[in-house]
Amino acid sequence: MTTLVTGATGNTGRHVVAELVRRGEHVRALTRNPAAAEGRFPPGTELVTGTHTAPGELHGAFDGVSRLHITVTAGLAEVGPELVRRAVDAGVRRITVVWGGGVGPVEQAVADSGVEWTRLEPQEFMSNTLTWVESIRAEGVVREPYDFPSALVHEADIGAVAAAALLDEGHAGRAYNLTGPEAPTSRERLAILSRAIGRDVTFVRITHQQAVDRLIADGVSRADAEYVVGWYASSSEESKTVVDTVERVTGRPARTFAEWVAEHADRFKAPPRTTAGN
Repeated sequence: MTTLVTGATGNTGRHVVAELVRRGEHVRALTRNPAAAEGRFPPGTELVTGTHTAPGELHGAFDGVSRLHITVTAGLAEVGPELVRRAVDAGVRRITVVWGGGVGPVEQAVADSGVEWTRLEPQEFMSNTLTWVESIRAEGVVREPYDFPSALVHEADIGAVAAAALLDEGHAGRAYNLTGPEAPTSRERLAILSRAIGRDVTFVRITHQQAVDRLIADGVSRADAEYVVGWYASSSEESKTVVDTVERVTGRPARTFAEWVAEHADRFKAPPRTTAGN
């Protein structure tokens, strides 16, 4: 059988691909640029050109596909239901979907598809920490408006749960809240990072508006910037409450933030200084 993974080069998609291949599944990875994606996936992964936000152009992508993984991203709300319809019409009989933070048109289309489905509802991704790379490397500083606990989840654990839901029985019709095994605050995350990179990193509090303006300056729309910062300002109980879903579904404990940091520590380290003439 074949599983089609959309958003295959994204934060979670690549882990879904890797876990499916590890478990012996034939995977077709959907990517806008297969040539650029070469070498990013395990041997045996089939690369196919396309994007889930243009389902009408996915000629042949669903051929022989019985399972589908969708990650809800920007731009998918309007066309996502068409993607689901095309998949089901082509013979897909099991779908997993990583939600976009709520049950929107895509998530609802999956639930109404008439085939087996599982919705994955991860809380904050550990990879969001990568937004701190530049300021840590340049100044040893992180500037944020809030310091709150967050039940961060490792993207590889999302991939493992997705693979289990796609390949194993007993997951149909379920919505899985996914977290890591702890809920560190921003300062606690920085303490773990500091130890890993051998450098003290300082937390500096900024205002809510400064955080919004920073996102806008980076090209984010005002509406999206207000939404993102607003989410941090009034985080839900679910976003800071640890659950054991990963362990129950996969049979092993969820990865810790310290494990994630160990995998990515080099990205936060400042480049070595060079002396004049070198």
